[in-house]
Amino acid sequence: MLHPFSLLTLSIFVAGYITARWDLVTRLHELAIFAWDHGVVTRTAKGFVLLSLCFFLIISPVVRIAVSESNKSSILDRLVLVFLQENSCEEEARSDTNQHGDMFTQDGLVRIFWPSENIKSGTSGVLVGWRNSESDITIASILTDTEEIVIENALRVGTLFRNSPHPLDRLLGSCGEVPLEIVGLLNAPAESSGYERPLFKGFSGVDVEPVAPKRLFRAYSSKDPKQPNITFKAHPSTGVQLIYYSRPDPNHMQYTSLQSMSLALSDKRDKVTVPEVMLDDVDATEIAEAQRVAVLVEKMKLHTVVRHKPSAKEVALPTIINQINCSFELNTLMQRNLNRIRTRRRRTLSVSERVVESATNLWDYIGQLLWYVYNEVLYPLSTQVFILGLVLQRAMGEFVVILAEWRLRPQDAAIKDISAIAQQVDLRLQQFSYWPIQYITLRERRHDWASLATNQAEYIRFYNSLWLVANDVIMGIAVGSFIVDNADAVADQINMLLTDWSLEGLRRMISWLMVYPAGLKLNTELARFLGDLFLWVIDYWAGCVATVQPTFPHLIRFIGFASFAGATMPLSLCSDMVSVLTLHVHCFYIASARMYSWQLTILISLFHLFRGKKRNVLRNRIDSCDYELDQLLLGTILFTVLSFLLPTVLVFYLTFALARMGIIIFKAILDTLLAALNHFPLFALMLRIKDSRRLPGGVRFKLQHVPFEDNKNHDSVPTSYIALESTPLSIEAIFHEYFQFGNRLRKHYLSPSVVLCLATGGFVPPLHRRNLYGLQYSMLPARRVGIVELWRRLSDHWPPFFPSSGMEEMKQPYSSHSHSR
Repeated sequence: MLHPFSLLTLSIFVAGYITARWDLVTRLHELAIFAWDHGVVTRTAKGFVLLSLCFFLIISPVVRIAVSESNKSSILDRLVLVFLQENSCEEEARSDTNQHGDMFTQDGLVRIFWPSENIKSGTSGVLVGWRNSESDITIASILTDTEEIVIENALRVGTLFRNSPHPLDRLLGSCGEVPLEIVGLLNAPAESSGYERPLFKGFSGVDVEPVAPKRLFRAYSSKDPKQPNITFKAHPSTGVQLIYYSRPDPNHMQYTSLQSMSLALSDKRDKVTVPEVMLDDVDATEIAEAQRVAVLVEKMKLHTVVRHKPSAKEVALPTIINQINCSFELNTLMQRNLNRIRTRRRRTLSVSERVVESATNLWDYIGQLLWYVYNEVLYPLSTQVFILGLVLQRAMGEFVVILAEWRLRPQDAAIKDISAIAQQVDLRLQQFSYWPIQYITLRERRHDWASLATNQAEYIRFYNSLWLVANDVIMGIAVGSFIVDNADAVADQINMLLTDWSLEGLRRMISWLMVYPAGLKLNTELARFLGDLFLWVIDYWAGCVATVQPTFPHLIRFIGFASFAGATMPLSLCSDMVSVLTLHVHCFYIASARMYSWQLTILISLFHLFRGKKRNVLRNRIDSCDYELDQLLLGTILFTVLSFLLPTVLVFYLTFALARMGIIIFKAILDTLLAALNHFPLFALMLRIKDSRRLPGGVRFKLQHVPFEDNKNHDSVPTSYIALESTPLSIEAIFHEYFQFGNRLRKHYLSPSVVLCLATGGFVPPLHRRNLYGLQYSMLPARRVGIVELWRRLSDHWPPFFPSSGMEEMKQPYSSHSHSR
């Protein structure tokens, strides 16, 4: 309840205010009568009632249901997912399989993973692969036009694996503890496979039991090679699922995966990091949420999740996927060595053939001599010079990076957090320092089987970065050429925009605010005082700008030449120029916001005085208080004066706040363009269009439609034909970083806290540059490579001298042939 004297004072104030603003009250009364006469009030009321009904009957229930369901399942799903990923990879395979339906049963259903390759109809051959269990068979290669006993002997002695480029045990080890064997026959006669098979030692040194004839299945493809009929001697009534798969080519970075490919670095993914300096409330909220989820995940590990025991088919699926990934290189190796089984003895060379061979060997000797000079002298020298240049460039770049990260105090912002050009230079230098490490990592995959490589994401990051830098330089050259050729015209245009918008336009706006803007009757003395103050600052700033205006053409030429380093350079320089040339607008906004905030705070305190209340700052609450009469009189006088002065301060504050928001929006557009030029997933999108198998996002099983055909020649079992397809990485996963960037912008600029700050005169800072550039830095490691580590990695990859066999071994082919003659 208000104090009686306070109520009387407030009534006197309201009556006096209405009297002072009687013209405004009259206009409002006339406007209300006009709206009532023309039905505006009625139509507004009907629209309001209709929208309210739609909101309460449709939108509100749907929102409540969605929020309740998401609250029930979102956190629990995330925790269960993390828990299952850390405790059982078999469960991941099971869940991924169950997404495509319950395709497998437990009663004698056999799965045969068949490579989809073109084979002539009626061609006979031997099927070599892995028998993971009695119900899971993976075919690695189809060896045509050969016999079963020949292939079995070749597997026994290792003839099919000769001239292997890398150790075969590593490739077979990734396919499980199952040896390669003959699993079936293609278009074989019924009376084959009748000989005895003793126990033999396989190529990998493991005792392999030969496959009994009853365990072999036969496939007949008389009409359609891609839809063979399957027969089993031991299980004539067993159902078969023939699952086609296309061999991924590891040399082209193709592979199949049960999980989606991640383009982010491992040290940037699922890692909670606390920065040294909290930039805004958004950072604190995100970090607190991540830490809360991490704590809940640790608590979930203490509980037992009830789940059914995975079946053998579910457990075998990840191993089968690995076998499919390795089948390309194994098939290539076995097909290349298949002719060794049927080689015939070479005939004796004639005299003319020996002469030609001698001349060929002489030219080979000369070529080997030149290769020796290049390999032992020129190449090591050029590589050492190249390594030295890279290390020197890294040392100079490290000095610039340290300078960009310099802080006056530990809690202050770094230079790169203030300047856009410093941030862009720091980003480019860190990319240049990381490129050699990425290249070495990609080169190391040549020393092992391509199927075992795990750096496909690094390959995409490396070439995406190269493509973006190349496109940036190409566009920068075009922009820079235009700027350099038209430097004077561009300087005049910038000078005109600067004068018209930030100087003359602002001067006209302030002069208009001093003389009853839009018919509003402001306090003349206060408006004139504030206007003269701001105009004096504008005049002083205009004098400073006029001093540097003659240097604008030279500055524009410098920006043009800097554009040859990329289009991001002029954008960064333009962002910094906007920040410098609009510094007076920023100062006006801070000053007006501070005056408005102070005045609003005083008015709120005086309003509490009218109510007989006061704010308890120690306990952060409103308490009752008994004021004296002189305190109430003084509070009433101050409240009346500040209330009449508030519209004048509010008008100036809104003007500069809108100007500041416009500048922030313009700089946000420039920063978004920088983010697109520095981090746009161009290479990933092109791979998804060109070859989506290089961006796997999981697998799916697609049932194939097969026309019914009555087969009377063979006792075939019921067979369903299924295609195993690799699903490409989704667009949402490719642009995941951009979605996070947009979510951060939304939380910073479109949140209720920002609206509250604008309404109360609080300072609304722009989004911190570190958060803006966090999108670009996501493709760089958290700890950049040092100079010593870079030298060591380069020296290990390119040693000073390559090991060679010497001149004696170069003479060996020629001399050996001479002795043979």
